[in-house]
Amino acid sequence: MSQVLWYPGHELLLKDIVRAENCYLYDSFGKRYVDLEAGVWCTSVGHGNPNLLRIMAEQAAKVAHTGFNYSCELLDNVAKAILFLLGFQDGKCVFLCAGSEAIEYGVRVAQFVSEKPMMMTMADSYFGAYGSARERKEHEWFDFDWFPCLECPESKSCDKDCKHWLSIPFDKIGGFLFEPGSSSGLVRFPPAKLIQNIDRTIKEGDGLILINEVTTGVGRTGKWFGFQHYDISPDIVGIGKGIGNGYPVSVTAFAPGVMDLLGDKPVNYAQSHQNDPLGAAVVMEVIRVIKEEKLIERGREIAELLVGGLKKIHERCDLILEIRSRGLMVAVELRDDSKASLAIRVQKELISRGFVLARRPGLSVLRLDPALTIEREDIEEFLDTFEEILRDEH
Repeated sequence: MSQVLWYPGHELLLKDIVRAENCYLYDSFGKRYVDLEAGVWCTSVGHGNPNLLRIMAEQAAKVAHTGFNYSCELLDNVAKAILFLLGFQDGKCVFLCAGSEAIEYGVRVAQFVSEKPMMMTMADSYFGAYGSARERKEHEWFDFDWFPCLECPESKSCDKDCKHWLSIPFDKIGGFLFEPGSSSGLVRFPPAKLIQNIDRTIKEGDGLILINEVTTGVGRTGKWFGFQHYDISPDIVGIGKGIGNGYPVSVTAFAPGVMDLLGDKPVNYAQSHQNDPLGAAVVMEVIRVIKEEKLIERGREIAELLVGGLKKIHERCDLILEIRSRGLMVAVELRDDSKASLAIRVQKELISRGFVLARRPGLSVLRLDPALTIEREDIEEFLDTFEEILRDEH
């Protein structure tokens, strides 16, 4: 790997993985590891899902890539399936390659149709690797620091006369881009009433609600989409990661009202793999597998086992500072020094014992985002191993 540029902030700890099956990874010596992070939180229905492999082979043998002037009916059928899940019937979709791209496409559309100069988001949000949503320039974006709202005694009612709320320049904001829970990988959840008030106020000013479902979508939080925990109705939704199960495909979906605003004006964005049928076929099969195998319901059951087990460990071990979770999106924050030495040792020891999970760069936060298909026995074994490692650290 000496000639490969790696993820910034992440240490390459396993260099010889040669095979993956469901939630298991195998190295060149045949050692098995349980993948508790689903790749980069992507393999929603497991590595090498046989149904998905079959569909990919069949579609690749028909037509994998189309052009500027020709396509196939498959695209429209998959778009209808996505729009149905979102309640966006009569809306439209574009199929792209990465979550960052899906978010940026949605932001460009919102900025294009808005008559106001700014977008709003939460200060701790992460939206991708490039574009306006990544740069968040001061004249284009208002970053709302919502952390005081966590300790606010009025959080359940969210008093709109408070000074913090009055600091938001709603008269300049044409859209609100919301990441419902990942919080740049730290797994934090703004109060529901706060989000509902922002949603209502933005819409009263003819603004748009955009949702980043790249991490929180496709069953990750116990519902199809993270925004469904907030009882709001978005206008634009960006979907990635789990919708492709590791294949590089993403979706930006638009409600009918956005298409009315856009009219016949073209969005100034195009790339070589936009609306490729192979990616669309992957999306359709991921949706089918999740529905037919009732994986969202199964994921909720597995989450109860995982989070319940972690909470019991927390009660017995003071090395855990906090557990934050929604569905199978879990962060375990450890009591640690400024260099996160404990978290580094725990992560490496877990890997040596056959469990792969992520550590947030520079922080004492371990992330667990297993596939919806993970076995209960693997969760139970992880919990036993994790507690044993923490006991040894005392």
